[in-house]
Amino acid sequence: MNAMLLNLSLFKAGWVAAVFAAAASLPVLGTAVIAIAVAIHLWRTDEPRSEVLLLAMAAAIGFVWESLLVYTGIVQYGANAAFATVAPYWIVALWVLFATTLNVGMRWLRKNLLIAGIFGALGGPMSFLAGEKAGAVSFSDASTALAVIGLGWAVLLPLLVRYAARNEERVAVVSQPAI
Repeated sequence: MNAMLLNLSLFKAGWVAAVFAAAASLPVLGTAVIAIAVAIHLWRTDEPRSEVLLLAMAAAIGFVWESLLVYTGIVQYGANAAFATVAPYWIVALWVLFATTLNVGMRWLRKNLLIAGIFGALGGPMSFLAGEKAGAVSFSDASTALAVIGLGWAVLLPLLVRYAARNEERVAVVSQPAI
C-alpha cells in the first residue's frame, strides 16, 4: 500500500476512534487505537529515533496548549472530569497521532509555512467542531473557542512542521558516514 495513503488512513482511523470513544466515555479504547497506529508508523519509518523525538515534541506542545484551553474554560472534555484543569490523555494522544503525518501524509506543508499556518487556522477549528458534534468536547462560547483554536493552530502547526523538517535534517547529517 502507498505509504502516504496508509499514513493518512491510520490517522483518520485513530482520530475517529479517539473522538467517538471519548464521547462514549471510553477514552482508553480510542487511545489504544492511536497506540496501534503510532506503532505501525514507527515500525515503517526509516528513522524511528527522529520520529520519536517529533512525537514527543508534539505531545508536549499538545499537552500545554490543550491544558491552557481547558484551564481557561474555552473547552471542556466530559471524560476529563477528574482532572478538569489539564488536557485529557486522549487529546494529547491525538497530537501524537497528528505528528505521524508531518513527515509522510502532510509532508507537503513544508513547502510553505504560510500555507501550513492557513491549514492549521482552518483545520484545527474544523476538527474541534467535528469533535464537538460527536460529543467529545464542548465550548463555553463556540465562536470564541473556534477563533482561539484557529489562532493557536495557525502558530503551532508551522512550528511543528518546521521542527519535523529540522529534526529530519539533523538526523540525516548525523547519520552520514565520516569521510
